[in-house]
Amino acid sequence: MAAEPAFKVIFEHEGVFLHPSSDEEIEPDFLVSGTLRILDKDAEIVVEYRPLEDAVDPSNMLCAGKDSSSVVEWAQCPGDRPQSQQLLEAQLSYETEWDMVNAVSFRKRRSSNMEGSLNSSHERSRWAFAFSVSDLRSVTVREEGWTFIILQLKDSSTPLPHLHFHQGGSRAFLDSLRRFALLTESPSDHTCLLVSTPNKALSQSFENLLDDNNFGLVHKFKRDPYVTTLGGLSKVTNYLFDALRGTEEQQQRPPEEVADLLGEVIPGLEINQQEEPGFEVITRIDLGVRPEVSRKSPLTADDWARHQDADGRMKDVPDLKHAVFKGGLCHALRKEAWKFLLGYYPWESTHEERKTLQREKTDEYFRMKLQWKSVSEEQERRNSRLRDYRSLIEKDVNRTDRTNRFYEGIDNPGLVLLHDILMTYCMYDFDLGYVQGMSDLLSPILYVMENEVDAFWCFVAFMDQMHENFEEQMQGMKTQLIQLSSLLRLLDLAFWNYLESQDSGYLYFCFRWLLIRFKRELSFVDVLRLWEVMWTGLPCENFHLLVCCAILDSEKQKIMEENYGFNEILKHINELSMKLDIEEILQKAEGICLQIRSCKDLPRPVATILGFDVESHCTDSTDCGSALASGAARREGGISNGHMRESSCKQSGRGAFVS
Repeated sequence: MAAEPAFKVIFEHEGVFLHPSSDEEIEPDFLVSGTLRILDKDAEIVVEYRPLEDAVDPSNMLCAGKDSSSVVEWAQCPGDRPQSQQLLEAQLSYETEWDMVNAVSFRKRRSSNMEGSLNSSHERSRWAFAFSVSDLRSVTVREEGWTFIILQLKDSSTPLPHLHFHQGGSRAFLDSLRRFALLTESPSDHTCLLVSTPNKALSQSFENLLDDNNFGLVHKFKRDPYVTTLGGLSKVTNYLFDALRGTEEQQQRPPEEVADLLGEVIPGLEINQQEEPGFEVITRIDLGVRPEVSRKSPLTADDWARHQDADGRMKDVPDLKHAVFKGGLCHALRKEAWKFLLGYYPWESTHEERKTLQREKTDEYFRMKLQWKSVSEEQERRNSRLRDYRSLIEKDVNRTDRTNRFYEGIDNPGLVLLHDILMTYCMYDFDLGYVQGMSDLLSPILYVMENEVDAFWCFVAFMDQMHENFEEQMQGMKTQLIQLSSLLRLLDLAFWNYLESQDSGYLYFCFRWLLIRFKRELSFVDVLRLWEVMWTGLPCENFHLLVCCAILDSEKQKIMEENYGFNEILKHINELSMKLDIEEILQKAEGICLQIRSCKDLPRPVATILGFDVESHCTDSTDCGSALASGAARREGGISNGHMRESSCKQSGRGAFVS
């Protein structure tokens, strides 16, 4: 007997009623009570209603597998299957995406009057229904002392009964539906929500923002994290473009409505329809000639040793940072130098002080690790958040940098360390927990450190910078996209106008670059180089935004000459992955920094984004790194871009990006 495809319950609410009294064959006071669910069935999002008696169907029963976090589908009694098949199911069950289900078998309650029970079940089963969210045309919400919802399918010949929420739950249902469909108010009826949905394959891409074959804008903003957008390039971009452009039944959306829709896709994003909200209007500004800059060789062990005194304190730190910015580090140095660049080791600490610090941090780490290690299966069964974190971590770890020798193969100890560090981080910051993409930030750090404790605390320091990228409201991501748009507009107004004309002015295609700091765009070795350069805090704040500008500057000619539209731009940017030259990009980004800094009429908000003092400009026309090194050294802990997680900055217009 073939097994049914596994499914995941996204939403479930009991006590949703149907009022079928309009049917002459039904008694006037007859009500049907049942369970309303939203399911993920093999990447297809399905809304399902089952009357109460049919809520448990033996043919769809699930039972727990050997592992507490796994399930196997029940198709027949275990005794009816060969033992080898049962063992195979137990092994494969670990790979399922189920977090946890009841570990008991369901049994229908027997009725003393079997015939009456069968008749009742037959009568109510006629009211069961299910449909794909992609087939949904509209949702109408009405009030009648309670809330009831009218669902209309695109195939109007298939009417559905109204759903009456006598016991509440309508809002939770709509919120869950919004994770997979864009609901917009109908111009002609404020109670009617028009549904714009992706096709079947989009639901799969919504689960995989950072899949190597996908490209993401908005990840599941909630727990997974983020809602997930632009993940499955061709499918998702078509979806977003159609959503912003409007369906065939709707007129062309005005700019203010596009802004509102983006606000729904990125919760909390406010897009003013002024020329540039919160900023001075940027017209064409003469930035002058972009200076030529050069890169240098990586810092060697001898160079590093010359910057240490007899007790191990680092000296001439500004010059040291400048050398790292200009050339990076030789690989043998990274294990020690990254601890300083990330703020794990204080620059002024001695050898002995660092040994003491490491002992303290080791004890603290293993105390936190013991917290989740000592949770029993019974406890975890009652802790849904921990289960969710563990499930997501296990899924992500198994697909993170598996082509790298450090993580390749089955039962690789590097994967175990990756898993344990991420689980321990959930104990360190339980409010944030684990969010997809964090494994990408940890992987290079663990690769360099080759030590569980050191990798954890360096990861903590990096997450202090990146924290807002992964928070539910994604304030860091929203601010970065707006700031990047402002910088690009200053640098090349013609290119910015072209992107705007192609519905790409919000720079969705840069989302993944910013979310995980180009981790999926560069080779592994180049990621190490870029990160250590950015961790110096030079040559300005938010240097990674200028790295984005440098890449776009190199691609603008092709984009404009080929007259790329919305989809083509996204596809082209996505295909740049693993084709970028990091040294060329860093060289151009530094040149852009010099060019902007030398501008005498630089708009104050742009200066604030980059941390420039508008009253003082760099006088060195060939290299502003040295001039800024002393300023960067004053920034706390040498943190990249001069921002810590709790930092704040007051300014006119918008607040500076805190990442």
